[in-house]
Amino acid sequence: VYVLVGPNGAGKTTLLQVLMNLKRASKGRVGVLGMDARQEGPRVRAQIGYVPEDHFLGYPWMTVGRLLEHCSVYHPTWDWEYADQLASLLEIDRERKCGQLSKGNVRRVQLLLALAHRPALLLLDEPTDGLDHVARDRTLEFLAEHLVDTPTTALISTHRVYEIERLVDHVGVIRDGRLLGQVTLEELRRMLRRYSADVPEGQEPREWEMEGMVALRPGLGRSVEWTVWGEEERVVTELTVAGATVRDCAPLTVDEAATALLSTQEAS
Repeated sequence: VYVLVGPNGAGKTTLLQVLMNLKRASKGRVGVLGMDARQEGPRVRAQIGYVPEDHFLGYPWMTVGRLLEHCSVYHPTWDWEYADQLASLLEIDRERKCGQLSKGNVRRVQLLLALAHRPALLLLDEPTDGLDHVARDRTLEFLAEHLVDTPTTALISTHRVYEIERLVDHVGVIRDGRLLGQVTLEELRRMLRRYSADVPEGQEPREWEMEGMVALRPGLGRSVEWTVWGEEERVVTELTVAGATVRDCAPLTVDEAATALLSTQEAS
């Protein structure tokens, strides 16, 4: 599970659309599951479960049940038994017309369409957007179960990183159409950490700079918090040699790490 984070307008949705060959890249090559997305768009899309950013099903006159029948034709691996199970879990009314569905119910149908054929790749753009809290929790639960039961790679673009934290294996940070960095969750937790320390009397915390510093936050009195990318031993040694007394060191959550990394890029 790869979570893609970035500010509005960074290119997250465009990237997913390029992978689906719904938009053409201006240059370069896009490979998906060993295929050229530009040359083999239909074959690529048949093996992808896609939840778009918008809440539009495209066929407002169809009932949900008819839409499922229509979409199943394009996916050779469509699993009707699983589709029925998902429809029950998501409380989807198949007799309702697509054009009459609320934003939340459209998202439920989109999730069903993405998962029912057990694709090799999931591209999920804000997958919980429009869902209430109960539906959101339920959706994340069966998404976790789906990932356990079905061999799948998931690329998730979301501002709600905290919701999918327990699913994440890799993190990518994108801004202005450029991938600024990508790391495994293990490396992120090992290398990006928050250090709480006291600095000597008379020193301004903002005078303290070090290699890999992502953020600095003055606390009360002499207390300071640094967020630093680097090996813990090196950072602690550098702070200690500079005169600080390190009181605590802890990894960041994925959500905190994403915010810190994006803030750094904003500042630079």
